Amino acid sequence: MSPAAGRAPVAGEMTAGDAQAQRDVVYMRNALAIGRRNLGLTAPNPSVGAVLVSYASGEPVVVARGITQPGGRPHAERVAIDAAGPAARGATLYVTLEPCSHHGKTPPCAEAVIHAGVARVVYALADPDPRVSGRGAALLRQAGLAVTGGIEEAEAARSHIGHVTRVTKGRPAVLLKLARTADGYAAAASNERLLITGALANARVHLMRTHADAILVGLNTVVADDPRLTTRLPGLEHRSPVRVVVDSTLALPLEAGIVQSAGAPPTWVITTIDAPVAAERRLVAAGVEVMRVGADERGRVRLDEGLRLLAVRGVTRVFCEGGPALAEGLAQADLVDELAIATGPRRLAAPGLAAVGPALARHLETRLRLVSEEPAGEDVFQHYERA
Repeated sequence: MSPAAGRAPVAGEMTAGDAQAQRDVVYMRNALAIGRRNLGLTAPNPSVGAVLVSYASGEPVVVARGITQPGGRPHAERVAIDAAGPAARGATLYVTLEPCSHHGKTPPCAEAVIHAGVARVVYALADPDPRVSGRGAALLRQAGLAVTGGIEEAEAARSHIGHVTRVTKGRPAVLLKLARTADGYAAAASNERLLITGALANARVHLMRTHADAILVGLNTVVADDPRLTTRLPGLEHRSPVRVVVDSTLALPLEAGIVQSAGAPPTWVITTIDAPVAAERRLVAAGVEVMRVGADERGRVRLDEGLRLLAVRGVTRVFCEGGPALAEGLAQADLVDELAIATGPRRLAAPGLAAVGPALARHLETRLRLVSEEPAGEDVFQHYERA
């Protein structure tokens, strides 16, 4: 209860400002939860969530919610405003990213918010895009709206890491996933495939796939495991991202499952400029798209160039399911933004291929921090992000 008018609040008593600050957090968390639903569907735009709340009756009432639509348009603010209709007038808009202020394929969301008669805008994260950064909020203030920024900013930065990384670094954000035995191995010395994790952990990986714009693997993973790299959770089969293979010499077998099923979803190969043209023609004839970048001193694909090329194609979030070799390459180039390690309960109890190589171990020590650790059946998931 707010303190009575005309007297100072008693120690420990909630003020009106405190109550509003708490409501701002609640509704922003709601907007963040909504925005996460379309991760993996909105590239090249971020998946933004928006909630319109009316305070006209004295008590807050949610009048509309919005989320960036598949393909990136319309934006969340416009979806919420259109759903609210006249109820948007005088309401407060909670949105996970600063409303855009530039003219692109559609007019700026900031103008739509103003024209709808919204009284206050609360956003979580300032948009790093130089066409927007600070300008969206300034445009709203100039029109007389109250604007508050930075509510649940850290969580919004996690949700929008793909957009932020693509804008500030010119590449997609990379989430690397590795599975290891209890004694730290990804494979046996014979390179025999190991079934390390159980059904719950595997389902979690499939859910992580739905939040990505592309799944990245190396040639070795395709040859050893012949993975489908699709989402196979009931009802989410349509959420399978583009499959991308790093293949420096275009040795990808035509009989591989991701070649045979190219197009549903698409299969892309990133190779070097000097890779055989005849091999490219065979893959293209099978429905695979081949993209070429520079090679490093060992003749391998330059991963930084490959990721920049994916960014040009609109990819914002990459889920890397390659093995330790690709993980090492990404770590050496400082391209790992998040790391998920699934540890199974059983030991290999024999020599094998370590899941975490020297470069990734250094990356863990110097670049990443543990943010969560939780069970998935008998397995344990550890999630790291950049410190």
